[in-house]
Amino acid sequence: MKVKIGVIGSASGPTLEMKKSSEMAREVGKWIAKTDCILVNGACPGLPNEAAIACRKEGGFVLGVSPAFSQKEHEENYKSPDMAYDIILFTGMGFMERDIVNIRSADAVIVLGGGIGTLNEFTVAFEEGKTVGVLKGTGGISDHLEEIVKMCDRHEDFEQLVISSEDPRRLVEDTLLRVKEGFVPSYEDERVLGNG
Repeated sequence: MKVKIGVIGSASGPTLEMKKSSEMAREVGKWIAKTDCILVNGACPGLPNEAAIACRKEGGFVLGVSPAFSQKEHEENYKSPDMAYDIILFTGMGFMERDIVNIRSADAVIVLGGGIGTLNEFTVAFEEGKTVGVLKGTGGISDHLEEIVKMCDRHEDFEQLVISSEDPRRLVEDTLLRVKEGFVPSYEDERVLGNG
């Protein structure tokens, strides 16, 4: 069975930060496809959708988990996209409960920027012991997760569950290796796709 990597993050954000973050999100989506994984996200706009678009462009498979009850509600009430998805699961659960289904549908998650909704998704993934990859340099909560977890006296768990990088390819590959082999490799270790 293919590994499913969830992409969580900013559905919107400051224009200046979003341009660079969008490019990084597209790189994440590209490498999810190139490593033959399935991309799972909340079927929302912003960085998760940028990753989905790039994944599909590279021939990857994308599953969206919508908070909406139907396609019509997805488009009209939630103002969410549908073009980059192979399948959209319409949960009808709203954002909070949808987040649980979204995270549980993935084997690991990658965090791109984000606000309070992304923090909720991160918390679900973290509490359930999922591997979490954090793409540094995308702004939002992704730059503060270690500090937040440390305030909750869970720093030891953070070190076991969370990996980070400013390099989208490296982050995707290391996240995949963590899922497959249960460890975080050093950058000198053989990459998922071979050498380099």
